[in-house]
Amino acid sequence: MRQHKILVVDDEPDLQMLMLQKFRSKVRSQEYEFFFAEDGREALNKLEENPDLNLILSDINMPKMDGLTLLTELQQLERFDIKTVMVSAYGDMENIRTAMNRGAYDFVTKPIDFTDLEKTIEKTLREVNQYLKAKEMEEQLESLNYDLDMAARIQQKLLHQDFPVFPADSRFNIFANMIAAKHVGGDFYDFFKFDDDHLSFFIGDVAGKGMPAAIYMAVCRTMLKAIGSEVKDPAECITKVNNMLIPESDISTFVTVFYGLLNIKTGKLSYCNGGHNLPYILRSDGTVDELNNVGGLLLGKFEDAPYDQDSIDLHPGDSIVTFTDGVTEAENENQEYYDEERLIRYLENKSSKNLGSLVKGLFLEVMKFSGTAIQSDDITVLSVQYQGTEAAEEEKED
Repeated sequence: MRQHKILVVDDEPDLQMLMLQKFRSKVRSQEYEFFFAEDGREALNKLEENPDLNLILSDINMPKMDGLTLLTELQQLERFDIKTVMVSAYGDMENIRTAMNRGAYDFVTKPIDFTDLEKTIEKTLREVNQYLKAKEMEEQLESLNYDLDMAARIQQKLLHQDFPVFPADSRFNIFANMIAAKHVGGDFYDFFKFDDDHLSFFIGDVAGKGMPAAIYMAVCRTMLKAIGSEVKDPAECITKVNNMLIPESDISTFVTVFYGLLNIKTGKLSYCNGGHNLPYILRSDGTVDELNNVGGLLLGKFEDAPYDQDSIDLHPGDSIVTFTDGVTEAENENQEYYDEERLIRYLENKSSKNLGSLVKGLFLEVMKFSGTAIQSDDITVLSVQYQGTEAAEEEKED
């Protein structure tokens, strides 16, 4: 139980003893603690010494500084966590009206009816409690938002934001972006060179949103990168990561992953899919091909689940466009999905020469389609373009 601190401001010598006697049970139970001052100036000093005061019970007529002047001083302090109850002579409506205009919460009249005073104090303290509770919740929310902002910045640092990432190697190009539905999201992507001639890349989507999904996302990304750095075969990598995720997953936690390995010397793309949206191949001539669906269950649910892989040849200028379902399941005001057909039409009308424009343009297209509808899912796109050794040699000669 919160102990309330009450400051009584009155120059009557007997009031202090009377208050302590009338409220002795509250004092003994440490529900109330009383402080006393003889005028407004002393009251301000008491408030400075005890900043956690909750209620001020003040007479209006006092020497040095009266109650109305005290109210004016309290207004300037902007202490919204303190409520003031004024004590006035019966029928003194002018002073009562002035006191209420200067921020007094309530008033009682002299001679003081202690039953009425007790009810007034209880009512006033309930108001104080509501304010303090709201203030505490506001501070907790601010703290949570700060933590979420920090988590979002950390997550953004985990995901590559600056491109090109490998400017010295012109045999391929890569570009990616993510917009989280909340401060932090469950989508992720990453890429790294397995060796001088192979680029590994993956994109994933964790079930759920917010902090739990973000934490699980970080675990998945770390495992994929750690295992992928040691295991070249995409299917073997996904199999190992799936089994490692089983102990980390609960009944509602899982992740979908597409994992690719591009031979940047020959253009051969090997891939494995773990329940994720199948990417599209945007050919250099503007045609769009679908990858062969090799099946594969989502990760983190089924131990020793089988995962197969397939391969496809990319030619110089061809790009693979991977994405999460936040793209194709983006809704507009009419509850229509952006869907795969719209995505294919977008790709068919875009050149794959500039991956940055391709990916950024897709985000703009999805946002334009969604209009004022609330973004309910993370939106993530990762695209890799094979430029080939000939293109690399030409670029070096230029």
